Amino acid sequence: MALSGREKRYLKSLANTLPAIIQIGKSGISENLLKQIDDTLVAREILKLTILNNCEIDVNEISLKICLALNADLVQVIGHKITIYKKNTQKQIIIFP
Repeated sequence: MALSGREKRYLKSLANTLPAIIQIGKSGISENLLKQIDDTLVAREILKLTILNNCEIDVNEISLKICLALNADLVQVIGHKITIYKKNTQKQIIIFP
């Protein structure tokens, strides 16, 4: 599902006050990390990640890999912070039509 500009702006405003819950470091992306991210997305629908300085993979590449692996939507990348959204069947976050 591709997000429209209006939907992205709304999700960015929601994510503005959220803390970054998960950190990605030197080991990069693993199956356990993807499982943890997916579980968090099921519970919250929107998630902010931090990429640490010692990570050898580019931030944009990491965000693309995570979104493709989890079938999630990338909301924004600012510096070393990534915001990801994945629609939940129970619809916790209501996005404008």
